Amino acid sequence: MRADRLLSIMLNLQVHRRLTARELAQKLEVCERTIHRDMEALCTAGVPVVAERGMNGGWMLMEGYRTNLTGLNDAETQTLFLLKPSKLLTDLGLNKASEAALIKLLASLPVLSRHSAEYARQRIHVDVTGWNREAESVPHLHTLQEAVWHERKIFFTYGQSAECLVERQADPLGLVAKGSVWYLVAAVEGDIRSYRVSRIQDVTLLDQLFVRPNDFDLAAHWEQSSQKFKAHVPRYQATARVHPSIFPRLRYAGRFAHVEPTGHTDTEGWLHVSLRFDAEEMACEYALSFGPQLEVLEPPALREKVIQMASSVIDFYANRTPAA
Repeated sequence: MRADRLLSIMLNLQVHRRLTARELAQKLEVCERTIHRDMEALCTAGVPVVAERGMNGGWMLMEGYRTNLTGLNDAETQTLFLLKPSKLLTDLGLNKASEAALIKLLASLPVLSRHSAEYARQRIHVDVTGWNREAESVPHLHTLQEAVWHERKIFFTYGQSAECLVERQADPLGLVAKGSVWYLVAAVEGDIRSYRVSRIQDVTLLDQLFVRPNDFDLAAHWEQSSQKFKAHVPRYQATARVHPSIFPRLRYAGRFAHVEPTGHTDTEGWLHVSLRFDAEEMACEYALSFGPQLEVLEPPALREKVIQMASSVIDFYANRTPAA
């Protein structure tokens, strides 16, 4: 285990050039004291690792030193051949390049490793698309990709419809695929914001370059932004009793419903569940979809709204003559 960690330290320093003990500890999931002991072990073994002090200091390998100890174990080989989301690579125009790269990688592996890679490829396939999600049109993705890659400013029009379009000049910092949906992360007027690429109506690549913030990390920003978004999503809580026959379908019937059983079963054998929605309208439509097999208990306002909507549906059909 320690030998693997020492090798990982050498490879990380080779790739990143300079890392602090704290950064190495976070990457390898150990404490900083362990990193310092590992550095002593590397020095004893003759590996030229040096510590540079100061604000921008850290551990680094002496200039020109490289290691060729880059052999992949079976698990690492399998991982490389599994992480190939075809649709996303096609969106970026990199599907053919990906296939060529994997063939070259496969050809460079020892025979046993090739068998491990093919073994994994034939047994696990990753599909990032959802069953019910329609494919989104992203005609401007390649232009955005070029802007991100070459750090050029863009001017774009954004909105879901012609009636609510806005214009923005931005510094495109990165592209993120959430499932099969693409988002642009960009700096606009001093703020870093996210834009759904399918809602970008028009984009112009400007000649002006921008300076990318040195401390900006795309993955870390997206994780923080996602957590903040989820924390501020509107919540609408409800409680209901449901017939046991429909309980297995509750989580799949409503795309925006979060279902949790309360653990209580009443004298008629019905289960009590806690439901969470984004809005009251969603809760009402969800409750009506199960008819008499789901009864809203709380809040009283939702129960009353369900009754009113059910009555309006009955009146609608009672007063209409079926079309020929």
